[in-house]
Amino acid sequence: MTPLVLVHGGSFAASCWDLVVEALAGPVLAVDLPGRGAHPAPASTVTIDRAAASVAADVDAAGFADVVLVGHSLAGCSMPAMIGALGERVRHAVFVACTVPEDGTSCVDTLPPGIQEFARRELEAGNPGMLGAEMARDFFGNDLDDAQFAWCMDRMVPEAPGLLTDPVDLAPLRSDMPRTWVLTLHDAIIEPERQLRFSRNADDCNIIELDAAHMCMVSKPRELAAILDDIAASA
Repeated sequence: MTPLVLVHGGSFAASCWDLVVEALAGPVLAVDLPGRGAHPAPASTVTIDRAAASVAADVDAAGFADVVLVGHSLAGCSMPAMIGALGERVRHAVFVACTVPEDGTSCVDTLPPGIQEFARRELEAGNPGMLGAEMARDFFGNDLDDAQFAWCMDRMVPEAPGLLTDPVDLAPLRSDMPRTWVLTLHDAIIEPERQLRFSRNADDCNIIELDAAHMCMVSKPRELAAILDDIAASA
């Protein structure tokens, strides 16, 4: 099986994948992007390009020749740069409930007006901060029980502003590399209709529906692991 490389989304680190990692059959690497976990750094220094270089270095350190690159949520903004850094070593890209902005725009540009206003206000104040429990429950926890939601809250971290505001370059996606989109049907922060629009920016994705909300790696880890195992087996 081709090794899986799991890239977390915004406000989380590699640990958000723990339940999926336990359920996978083949080799896997869950990475920390710069500014958290294994790669501490001032949040103000973290950019999409630096995130891509960090993932490429982690893949090298793991000794993986080829990989299936899997990103969740905000990782959709940096995955094109990661694919550019890894080149043909990426045998398949999997976008799990991702944000993939139009070329030259940023994650913040894609947000609904009310959330965009809140995000810009926080970023301009130099405080990316963390979502409070009430907002996190609304956005991330709408299909989680209390124990699952507490598990998520324990793993949340402040986000790096650059990953929200850097414009994306979609050029690395202009290739014949296979790609899959895992469409979370009950997502409250990236609704299915928005995901389908983002999937068109990712270009020619095979759509797999998952009966889950945004944090599907917590609510449905075995189901998500089965999807990823199938892809890794054929990559």
